[in-house]
Amino acid sequence: MASSKPSLAMFLFLILAALSNVVHETEARAFFVFGDSLVDNGNNNYLATSARADAPPYGIDYPTHRPTGRFSNGYNIPDLISQAIGEEATLPYLSPELTGEKLLVGANFASAGVGILNDTGVQFVNIIRITQQMQYFEQYQQRLSGIIGPEQTQSLVSQALTLITLGGNDFVNNYYLVPFSARSRQYALPDYVVYLISEYRKVLTNLYELGLRRILVTGTGPLGCVPAELAQRSANGNCSPELNRAASLFNPQLQDLIDSLNSEIGDHVFIGANIRQSSIDFISDPARFGFVTSKVACCGQGPYNGLGLCTQLSNVCANRDIYAFWDAFHPSERANRFIVQSILEGSTDYMSPMNLSTIMKLDAATNV
Repeated sequence: MASSKPSLAMFLFLILAALSNVVHETEARAFFVFGDSLVDNGNNNYLATSARADAPPYGIDYPTHRPTGRFSNGYNIPDLISQAIGEEATLPYLSPELTGEKLLVGANFASAGVGILNDTGVQFVNIIRITQQMQYFEQYQQRLSGIIGPEQTQSLVSQALTLITLGGNDFVNNYYLVPFSARSRQYALPDYVVYLISEYRKVLTNLYELGLRRILVTGTGPLGCVPAELAQRSANGNCSPELNRAASLFNPQLQDLIDSLNSEIGDHVFIGANIRQSSIDFISDPARFGFVTSKVACCGQGPYNGLGLCTQLSNVCANRDIYAFWDAFHPSERANRFIVQSILEGSTDYMSPMNLSTIMKLDAATNV
C-alpha cells in the first residue's frame, strides 16, 4: 500500500496539470490593436515615413534597451494590457515574424500618424490609414483560416479582445496642424466633431461586421496639455484651452456613440475608456503619482522639450520614471501604466459600461 502512494500522488498531479492547461487554453484570447502612435508597436518601421520611432533613444527602457517602433521609452499601452491579461505581446502586422502559431496571439495593425479621417496625417505620406488597417485584418483572417480553418478563425476572432485608439491626430495633425487648415475652413469645431463621430461610427460598425465582439475604444487625452502644444501655444505653461475644448467636445460624443451602438446591437460590444480623465489625474497633480513634471517631456528640445522630434541629439532626462511625458506627444511607460490601471480597474468615471477586469471575469464565466 505504501508503495502505491507516490503513484497516486503523481496521478493526481497529472490530472491537475491537465486541468490547468484546459483552463489556460479557455482563458487565452487573441488581442487585436488598431489606431495611431499611442498603440503602434512597430508597423511604421516597415514604411517609408517620417512617423517612426525606430531610432534611439526610443526603447531606452525596453527590455532590450533598443528602439522597437513604439513611441515610448519602454512599453506602450497594448503591451501593458497584454501583460495584464497574461498573454504575450502582439507583433506588428507588417512584421515578417508574424507567421504560423504567432498569428494565434493576434496582431497589431496600428500606425503612427493616422486618424479617423483618411486625410489626417497626409504629411507623413506612407502610413496605414484606418481603412487599410481593417483591410489588413480581413487579410489576417484569411491567413489564419488557412492554418486553423474558417470555423476556428471565426471563434478566435469573436472571443478576442480588441483595442482601438483614434481621434487625437484628427485635431493636432489635421484641424489644428496649420492656421486656417482646410478642415478648419470647412467646419467650425463643434461641426467638425460631429463629422468625426459620424465617420467613427462607420469604423466601429465595420469592426463589428468583421466579427469582433469585445472592443475597447479610447477617447483622446487632454490634447492641449501635451508638451508639443505647450511649446507652441502656451505663454505661461497652462494647457491650450482650444485644444482641450476639442477633447471635451469629442470624448462625450464618442461615449454617446458607444452607448448607441451597444443599444442597437443589444450587447456590451464596445467599451469606452476615458483616457482624458486618467491623463488629467497625473497632469493636474503629478506629485501624487510620483512625477516631478507633467509639462516638460523627457526627450526633446525647445520649450518644455516640446519642439521637433525625439532623437539622439535631443535633451534626454536621466530618470524617465519621474516624467509624465516621454516625448512631445506620448506618455512615458510609467504614465502608460497608470492609464492601463484605470482601464483594468477604473470606476465608471474611467470605463463605461465596465472595466477590463470585469469584462475578463464576465467572459471567463460565459465561456466555461
